[in-house]
Amino acid sequence: MVTVTASPNSAAGLLAALVGLRDVLKDLELGLPIPGAERTVAVRDELVGQIDDYLLPRLRQMDAPLLMVVGGSTGAGKSTLVNSLVGEEVSAAGVLRPTTRAPVLVCHPDDLRWFQDDRVLPDLQRTTGGSAPVTSGLQVVPLERLPPGLALLDAPDIDSVVEANRALAAQLFAAADSWLFVTTAARYADAVPWDMLHAARDRGTALSLVLNRVPPEAEDQVATHLREMLAEQGLTGTELLVVPETELEDGRLPAQSLAPVRGWLDALSADAQARDDVVRRTLAGALDSLAPRVGVVAEGARRQHAAAVELREAVERAYASGLKEVDETMRDGSLLRGEVLARWHDVVGTGDLMRSLETRVGWLRDRVRSLVTGKPTADAELRGAVETGVETVVHTAADRAAERSARSWGESETGRALLEGSRHLDASSVGLREQTGEEVRAWQGHVFELVRTEGEGKRTTARLASLGVNGAGLTVMLAVFASTGGLTGAEFAVAGGTSAVGQKVLEAIFGDQAVRTLAERARQDLMARVKGLMDGESARFDAVLRPVTPQADGQHALDEALAALDHAR
Repeated sequence: MVTVTASPNSAAGLLAALVGLRDVLKDLELGLPIPGAERTVAVRDELVGQIDDYLLPRLRQMDAPLLMVVGGSTGAGKSTLVNSLVGEEVSAAGVLRPTTRAPVLVCHPDDLRWFQDDRVLPDLQRTTGGSAPVTSGLQVVPLERLPPGLALLDAPDIDSVVEANRALAAQLFAAADSWLFVTTAARYADAVPWDMLHAARDRGTALSLVLNRVPPEAEDQVATHLREMLAEQGLTGTELLVVPETELEDGRLPAQSLAPVRGWLDALSADAQARDDVVRRTLAGALDSLAPRVGVVAEGARRQHAAAVELREAVERAYASGLKEVDETMRDGSLLRGEVLARWHDVVGTGDLMRSLETRVGWLRDRVRSLVTGKPTADAELRGAVETGVETVVHTAADRAAERSARSWGESETGRALLEGSRHLDASSVGLREQTGEEVRAWQGHVFELVRTEGEGKRTTARLASLGVNGAGLTVMLAVFASTGGLTGAEFAVAGGTSAVGQKVLEAIFGDQAVRTLAERARQDLMARVKGLMDGESARFDAVLRPVTPQADGQHALDEALAALDHAR
């Protein structure tokens, strides 16, 4: 065990290191529902609570009175014991459960100043005086009968039927210099009390045990058995105070029955050095316990982060596959069949145009420009057909990616829990079609601007320039889907009923290097936009996963905080 020094410089460094560790722990997100996550969160919360409620206040004021928390299971007789020790009914006792509705702290009036502010348990509102019981906050009762230097705090039941009471009891125990744990001859072997005794052992908290309501004829047997259990659980040396079963007098234990606890408490109250030793022993034990408990949190965070990586990678694979599907569809020419191809022929003309091209190829520029500018509806219909085609492809791929992602998550308990708290992740988002339409229209505008810019720079061929900006832009758009392994000029010609010469002209247009170059640039821009859409879709999964996932550097931050604490000690 490391000795706690009183050096101002070392104390300041220790306080700073504890604050740093507390902040790292508080900022560490541990909400991913993997097996064991609840335990990790509980340990983290216990650590934060003990640093805030005990270590920092105690280190800042080492001369404050010793705070002893009296706690135990439902019906163990805690409140009766406190009332009997202080000689006054300060804590409600009775058969109704839960009895202790708010914690009651009893101290000498000279020590009241230590507990009226937020030095200890800063988040609990104070009520001073014992004239009437309160139902919330912390009731502080000053009494002359309790010697200075020692305060007793009656805590709610550790196994209360009210969850808030159980949580408050745990918080109070974490804030204590010492525990006076009360159990009975009938319940000393129950699991819940031993969970708390193990916590005292693991935290290094000074512990005394009251064995209440012991039948006189079974006192030796029960006490011996309990001492054996304490030794087996690493709690050898725990003070065991036996209170025999007896009739109460005015709701309190008679002096003879209370004598073992009374004598022990009076001796502690009268010995300032003994109280200081208890405080320093608990303080050193609490500091020693931090590293292994932080290790539990760090391991839990590592496991949560690893689980999150697996879930995130499953989504990334699904949407990468979806993006690949879109890319392949762009390349295989399927977008050009049907409606898009029909609208293309409405724009450039059918067999009549091609027959003219057989005899007057040089007339192509004027003819196409006339047809394009003279038929704005056909132009718009072609652009709309391209937009609809791309929308359908993207939407279908996004649906499949969402299905694959949801299916992968559904294969693990963690993923299923996340899916249950979210809606419609197994399909693309409602606004995807509209977003895709906006992106395709923006892409079409980009293609027209690209053609215009290239034309001004005279980097296009005469053949492409002869089509004009609209005609060339539409040609480049279709070339995105036709010149990468999709439809050939021959297929365009056949669909339009053209002759062999017309077929060669179309092949020449789509085979033109300038068209191919522009088409590749246009394709890259379109795929970048599609990737943005897919990233937006996959982000829905990340929006569910990220808020409950530990930071990637969380374990490193914990290691650094512990190293700083070790250095400060």
